[in-house]
Amino acid sequence: MTALTSNHLFGILLTVACFYLGVTVKKKLNNTTLINPLLFSTILIIIVLLACKIPFEHYMKGGGVIHAFLGPVTVVLALPLYRQRKLLGQYKFPIIGGILSGVIASLVSVTVLCRLFHLEEILERSIIPHSVTTPIGIGISNSLGAVQGITVVSIIITGILGTAIAPLVYKLFKITHPVAKGLGLGTSAHALGTSKAVEMGEKEGAVSSLAIGLAAITTVVLVSILQVTGWY
Repeated sequence: MTALTSNHLFGILLTVACFYLGVTVKKKLNNTTLINPLLFSTILIIIVLLACKIPFEHYMKGGGVIHAFLGPVTVVLALPLYRQRKLLGQYKFPIIGGILSGVIASLVSVTVLCRLFHLEEILERSIIPHSVTTPIGIGISNSLGAVQGITVVSIIITGILGTAIAPLVYKLFKITHPVAKGLGLGTSAHALGTSKAVEMGEKEGAVSSLAIGLAAITTVVLVSILQVTGWY
């Protein structure tokens, strides 16, 4: 058993199989927003590791390979971005304003709520990058001396919740413009939000792809300024 689980293929195959099962379940339930393949597969992997008493280190030999592609795979998002470059140029000022306001709202809300509920400073630092895509979020977390694991979990939860409630929010507030939809998903729910935006349409996906990068850069800059001023 140890020889099997310590092989790199074990982590890769387990991850792919669990995610595929999550996608299948979502389709069987008519694509309900209550089932997210990422959350489903994560929980299933944890159950398998605990039930079979498989060391996490064994799983990460293969899981780490998938994790290594997390950053490079975002390059794929450049395709819809290129196709809709004219649209992005047309709405450049609303896009910049939306991203800036979204990042500020994210940082302020986390800081205020954490201090309102008297959470430990290490938790506040770990949750700060929750709306940033994982590779950059981990970098911000490390620069703040935070707990990387908490940062990753907060990013995943933010993405899942953002993806799930976005259609309801858009319907409730009658948001129909593709730029507004893509901007909201990309700025608040990073890569997971962008996957949802792509489902809505190519324009939404292109704007969301742009929002991921600009929101991440803006967050890095603002967090750096807060560090220099002694806020963190």
